[in-house]
Amino acid sequence: MITDAAKKVLSQESKKIATRTAYGETITALGEVNENIVALDCDLSKSTMTALFAKKFPERFFNFGIAEANMMSAAAGLATIGKIPFASTFAVFATKRVADQISSSIAYPHINVKICATHSGISVGEDGATHQAIEDVAIMRAIPGIIVLSPCDAKETEKVIKAVADYNGPCYVRLTRSNIPVIFNDDYKFEIGKGNRIMEGTKATLISTGFMTHIAFEAAKKLEGQGIEIDFINMPSIKPLDEELVVESAKKTKLVVTVEDHNIIGGLGSAVCELLSDKFPVRVIRMGVQDKFGASGETYELIKAYGFDEESIIKTVKSVV
Repeated sequence: MITDAAKKVLSQESKKIATRTAYGETITALGEVNENIVALDCDLSKSTMTALFAKKFPERFFNFGIAEANMMSAAAGLATIGKIPFASTFAVFATKRVADQISSSIAYPHINVKICATHSGISVGEDGATHQAIEDVAIMRAIPGIIVLSPCDAKETEKVIKAVADYNGPCYVRLTRSNIPVIFNDDYKFEIGKGNRIMEGTKATLISTGFMTHIAFEAAKKLEGQGIEIDFINMPSIKPLDEELVVESAKKTKLVVTVEDHNIIGGLGSAVCELLSDKFPVRVIRMGVQDKFGASGETYELIKAYGFDEESIIKTVKSVV
């Protein structure tokens, strides 16, 4: 059943907003009250929605063209003089293409740079494999000292961006292209290192992050309707992970299923497995991209084809409960 705490923060509206849109709106609003906030992009501001910030604060917006490595180095430099740089591009370019600059110039000296990457996962859709970041979480998790966050809707994105703006250190925020249902309302509170239990149950623990939370939530509700009560957890903070919540739930259900729009190697599922193997060994089933590249297609057709859509989640949980 839906927890009492969740009932207070779940949205009653049926609207869809892309998390990239909420990102652009939030940094623009933050720019109104903090003149040290600057935005950097690589010729994709209309797609990453930093164009909203650029229109409002043209003197604090920097377009680097197709030069992502240069952008990350410049972001580090701006941070050393007291600016709070938000560096944005597509997730494939914000991680694989610039891993060295992020590691050496941002993470190693623990520089206050916010990397906010859009168009993550196979949910990008028709752009195809070269533009679908399915390794970005794994790359950023492996670099010491970087916070890794994946908000599930527009409201959580707003809260996440405000939190990273206040946090002193490097952060990676994973954002999406597609419009997705708004799950939370204005009363929702986000904290780095914390997840939130939306539903309570004893049959299995279902943990999702980012784009997949609205899909997993629907699956959890349908499972409950079939008599299978699920402990459903939304996990926006992948690093640091909410260890207490995950272990507590695993001890109760003895079965964990993770769902993510990412390679099952190195992402949320791996983080959960690493934790539980150390603190409470239990069976974990990882749902997501099964170590293969993406493809071109409509978002939800791809999610289904790759085997982690709502129907697949229900089928998987029922097969092991």
